[in-house]
Amino acid sequence: MNSNFFRKSGSDTTNRQIFRAALIVGCLGVVAKLAGIIKELAVARAFGRSDDIDAFLIAFLLPSFVLNIGMGSLGYALVPVFVETRENLGVEHAYRLLGNIMLLGIGALVTVAALLGSLAPLYLPYLGHSFSAAKLELTRELLYLLLPWIVFSGIATLASAVLNANEKFALPALMPLLTSFVTICLILFASYRWGVFTLAGGAVIGSLLEAALLLHLLRKQGPRFSFRWLGFDARVRRVFAQYAPMLAGGVLMGSTAVVDQAMAALLPTGNVAALGYANRIIGGILNIGALALSTATLPYFSKMVAANDWAGCRHTLKRYSVLVVSVTVPFTLMIITFSRPIVRLLYQRGAFTVADTELVSWVQVCYALQIPFYVLSILFVRFITAVRRNDILMYASLINLILDVVLNLVLMRIWHVAGIALSTSIMYFLSFLMISVWTVRFLAQERPYPLPQTQPETSQ
Repeated sequence: MNSNFFRKSGSDTTNRQIFRAALIVGCLGVVAKLAGIIKELAVARAFGRSDDIDAFLIAFLLPSFVLNIGMGSLGYALVPVFVETRENLGVEHAYRLLGNIMLLGIGALVTVAALLGSLAPLYLPYLGHSFSAAKLELTRELLYLLLPWIVFSGIATLASAVLNANEKFALPALMPLLTSFVTICLILFASYRWGVFTLAGGAVIGSLLEAALLLHLLRKQGPRFSFRWLGFDARVRRVFAQYAPMLAGGVLMGSTAVVDQAMAALLPTGNVAALGYANRIIGGILNIGALALSTATLPYFSKMVAANDWAGCRHTLKRYSVLVVSVTVPFTLMIITFSRPIVRLLYQRGAFTVADTELVSWVQVCYALQIPFYVLSILFVRFITAVRRNDILMYASLINLILDVVLNLVLMRIWHVAGIALSTSIMYFLSFLMISVWTVRFLAQERPYPLPQTQPETSQ
C-alpha cells in the first residue's frame, strides 16, 4: 500500500474514515454471509430439493426483485439529499425529509404488496409453468404470507441507508443475522408442524425485528421523527428526481444477469448450471467487497459534495483507485491461477465430474477478469450518485445491457458459455471507462457546475 495513503490532512482523515467504515461493513458482511450459509444448510437438511422449496423460491422471486431494485435505489437517491440537508440546514430538517420519504416509501410498498397479491393468480402460472395445481396453490399461499416482508424489509433498507449516512455502519451490516437466526430456529423447532411455511415466517418475523431495531436506533441517535406528511417540497422532489433514473438503471443492470442465463439456455444442456456454479464464488466476493466500498463511500462523498469540497473528492478517488487496484489485481490473478483447484475442492464429487470441473473453472476465469473493473466502477458510481447525476448511470446501464447482448452473441459462438462470462467482464471494463471518463471530465473543470441548493423551509 502507498505509504502516504494515510497522511494527516483533511482529505486523508476522510480516507481513514472510509477505510474504517469499509472494513467494518466488509468484516461484518462476512459474518452475516456465514450465518446465511448456515441457514441454507439448515434449509437443505430439512427440505432438500423438494417441491416445497421450488414453491418458496418462486413465491420469493418477485418480492425480492421489487425490494432490491426499488428500495435499494430509493436509499441511494435519499442519502445525498439527506446529507446536504443535514449539513446546510441542520438535523431537524434532514429528519423531516426522512419522515416524508419514509411515509411515501411505506405507501408505495403497501401498494406494491397489494398488487403482487391481487395479481398472483395471473402471473404465478407463468413463473411456475411446470407446477402442478397443488404446487401452484402452495406457491400462492407462500406469496401471500411473504407480502408483509416487502414492507418491513423496505423500512429496514431505508433506515440502514440513513444510519450509514450518519456514519453508523456496524449494526446495519449485522442486521441480516436476525432473519437467519429466526429462520434457523423455526426450522429446528417448527418445521415438523409448519413445513416450508417456516421459511416465509422466518423472513417476515426477521424483517419485522430488523425494521424495529433500526428505527429504534435512528430515533435514539437523532431527533424524533414521525411518518407524517409534510408536503411534496423541493427536497422530496429532488430525491425522486434522482430516484427515477436510479430505478431505471437498476432494472437495466439487473436484466443483464437474466439475459446471460437466457442466452446460456440456448447452448447445450448443462451450460446454465456451469454459468451459475462459476459465478457463485465471484459473485459472492463482489457482493461483499462492492457492498463494503459502496456503503462506506457514499456518505462521505455526499458530505464533501455538500461542502463543495471537490479537491477532497479528487483526493479520495485517486487514493482509493490505487488501493482498489493494489488489492484486486493480485486477488484476481490468484483466482485465475487456482481456479481449477478451487472448483475441484468445492464441487467435484458425485455427479460433478472432472469434465465439469474443467468447464466451470474456465468460465470462472472469464468471470474473474471483471473484479478490478467492477470494484473500481462502484467507487466512481457512488461519486456520481453523490453529485446527483443518476441520469448518467441510467444511460450507462442501458449501454451496458446492449453491450452485454452484442458481446454474448459474438463470443458465445467462439467460446460458448465461457464467452458469456467473458462478455460480462468486457462489459464492466467498458462501463468503468465510460464512468471514469465522465468523472475525470467533471472534476477537471475549474468550477464544476453548481448543484441545486437546499433552501430553508418557509412554512410547515
